[in-house]
Amino acid sequence: MLRLGYDAKRLFHNFTGLGNYSRSLLHDLQRYFPEHEYHLYCPRPSQDPRTTSFQRQPPWRVHHSGRQPAAYWRSYGVKRDLREAGIQLFHGLSHEIPRGLRRHGIRSVVTIHDLIFKQHPELFPYVDRQIYEWKFGHACRQADRVVAISESTKADIIRWYGTPADQITVVYQTCHDRFQAPIPDAQIAAVRQRYSLPKRYLLSVGALIERKNLLGLLEAWEQLPADLRLPVVVVGEGAAYRRRIEAQLAAMGRSREVLFLGRASAADLPALYHEAELLVYPSLYEGFGIPLIEALFCGTPVLTSSRSSLPEAAGPGAHYVDPRDTESMRAGLEKVLQDSSYRTELRRAGGAYVQRFRGRQIAEEMMAVYQEVMA
Repeated sequence: MLRLGYDAKRLFHNFTGLGNYSRSLLHDLQRYFPEHEYHLYCPRPSQDPRTTSFQRQPPWRVHHSGRQPAAYWRSYGVKRDLREAGIQLFHGLSHEIPRGLRRHGIRSVVTIHDLIFKQHPELFPYVDRQIYEWKFGHACRQADRVVAISESTKADIIRWYGTPADQITVVYQTCHDRFQAPIPDAQIAAVRQRYSLPKRYLLSVGALIERKNLLGLLEAWEQLPADLRLPVVVVGEGAAYRRRIEAQLAAMGRSREVLFLGRASAADLPALYHEAELLVYPSLYEGFGIPLIEALFCGTPVLTSSRSSLPEAAGPGAHYVDPRDTESMRAGLEKVLQDSSYRTELRRAGGAYVQRFRGRQIAEEMMAVYQEVMA
């Protein structure tokens, strides 16, 4: 039996990529390896219903910072709490680990999701880049094992930090069980009605930020023949980038053809994927790309970038384009939308490929990392 500690800040307070990763991984580890103790360390309690199940003790043991400043506690003060709980291994789920764990005999693992701030520094303020450098660099130097969520991220870690390849293990991600289960017809009908969905549509899922490249995709989409230019349903938030998109749509005269849903209910997302003709995900860079496997589990073909980790996530279930090339994206959209047999083949190939990302396999691979580190 192992006493395992986790940095659970994003598990309790983040409801996009990093938080989803944390919740899915911990849920599956506890499900398939219930013999171990799971201690969650978070500076402040969370009252969100999406994290209620992690407040139950047991199986979870939740620790908070008390009166200590949150940032100080996560980097330094938490070590006392780890020692008192007898934690044998601490896993930093998002790029950082406390300082000085080795001096206290606590083994450590850190998950590095991406190095976007190194690859695209122009997208980050200077101060943020310095903070990330301080945290990421320390974690990659001091952790007993670095977990990369893709081979692409592993290559970036080696490139930017010189971490030896044999100290990095690639363990992919899974997604919530709701995407891997059949979707009742009644739920599909309810979602269609709730959001007034068009009969056929393209789907975009992800934060509305420049890196996701939705504006570039829409420029290619606008050039499609009228019978192929399906409405676009957008799930995600980001006020500044959305204003840019809306201005461009107004200039095109296409404002009514794009439906912004904002932060759609997580429970509704599987049906939104299922009913879409195609997930469009032309990102410039990703550490992995969870929406790709969510779509594939729901039987939805994908159009995405040929860059970074995205071919690892989507495999043969996607049509790949150059996200910087409008013509590449336009031709890709036309190919997939015009050829129904090609879409069927993408669904078949993607459905077979995505099975490698089921929760049990990911949990077993992560537990193997823990056992190796403890050995």
